[in-house]
Amino acid sequence: MSMQKNIEQFPATQAGIVIIGGGVAGLEIASALGRLRRKQRSSAKLPAVTLIDRDSAHVWKPMLHTIAAGTRDISEQQTTYIAQARAAGFVYQPGELCGLDRERREVLLAPLLASDGRLLVPARRLPYDALVIAVGSMANDFGTPGVQQHCLMIDSRVQADAFNREVRIRMLQCLAQDAALSIAIVGGGATGVELAAELVQLTEDSVAYGATGLAGRVSITLIESGPRLLAAFPPHVSAATLARLEELGVKVMTGTRVTEARADGFELDGIGHFPATLMVWSAGVKAPDFLKDLAGLESTRGNQLVIKPTLQTSRDEAIYAVGDCSSLLLDGLDRPLPPTAQVAHQQAQHLISHLPAALAAGTKIAPFTYRDFGSLVSLGGYDAFGSLGKFGFFKGGFIRGRVAQFGHAMLYRSHQTRLHGFWRGGLIWLVDRINSRLRPSIRLD
Repeated sequence: MSMQKNIEQFPATQAGIVIIGGGVAGLEIASALGRLRRKQRSSAKLPAVTLIDRDSAHVWKPMLHTIAAGTRDISEQQTTYIAQARAAGFVYQPGELCGLDRERREVLLAPLLASDGRLLVPARRLPYDALVIAVGSMANDFGTPGVQQHCLMIDSRVQADAFNREVRIRMLQCLAQDAALSIAIVGGGATGVELAAELVQLTEDSVAYGATGLAGRVSITLIESGPRLLAAFPPHVSAATLARLEELGVKVMTGTRVTEARADGFELDGIGHFPATLMVWSAGVKAPDFLKDLAGLESTRGNQLVIKPTLQTSRDEAIYAVGDCSSLLLDGLDRPLPPTAQVAHQQAQHLISHLPAALAAGTKIAPFTYRDFGSLVSLGGYDAFGSLGKFGFFKGGFIRGRVAQFGHAMLYRSHQTRLHGFWRGGLIWLVDRINSRLRPSIRLD
């Protein structure tokens, strides 16, 4: 079957702004530009805005660990792309980037298959005037043997949901078969730390719902190769987080490198075999493999696309990259910006502000300026810690407890407001608060 015939089997897309990836940055850009296009007069409209993602819905990535643990319900926290496209005025097409024709300005999308192998959407080419790549990142196994075969990851909505199903199965087996459940998490960054705390909460809440004896059978271990947890945070945040996790019963092993993953546990350098019944890999960060040497674009060892301060890729000004999949070294810094939701959001807002004028009048995009507003890590309902960054009256300060928990919650609510608008975002927050009073505290279905 020819490529041309495949194209004709799916609705055609006119050239315009094409965004690959519906994460924090991609969905914010699509929503804002779609609304702007809808408001403009027809004679001065932006070109069509199209969002491409292989998934059907968006979940704020810093919340994936709560979906994985089941302390948040995935159905309540996800934003479906089709509904968001209708509300915000952009076009959504399911697909996954597999190639790029820079000369013809076309993206190549791989065929989309059902779980049983049936063809859902054929391979196709879509034209673009401006291309924004915002495909995020994934955990990096660094080539460690056995990780892909034996470890679970929570880099996406689908993976987080799959992990939640697996952990509930294991807990039921633990109770019904009078067996122990040893959960080992590799990676002491924010994802690993927050997942460990949420799993403690899952265990305690399960006991409250009648899983008598479960707490004594479940053990949680956090393994980090570096000398401390949360290496990107100030040392005092790392120390406070370590102490609180140990109070919650989490075993923390720092300075410990995993050399191999096996069906029954990890092999640890200098220690030997560490048994585990459920293994999670959340160490390292890299961009998707297909970005490496994509159509001759410059990329890093971690597959990130190298970009200029204008957020344009270093070898093609019609292609932009934002968020975790991009690498930007700003003047005065000794390393590229970190792959965080804060960076992705700020880059998204920069493109939202400058891309329309650049396309309409051919003006140059102003250089991107990053502001470090600090970092927050949440240990579920138990605690939260944060540093206040390098701007503001309290710059460099340290917060914890309810203040830090509120700050962490506001980051999510701000993201929802950017997607849905002030009033709709506020209603979503109100519904979440009502559901927290009416529904079980963990997923029980």
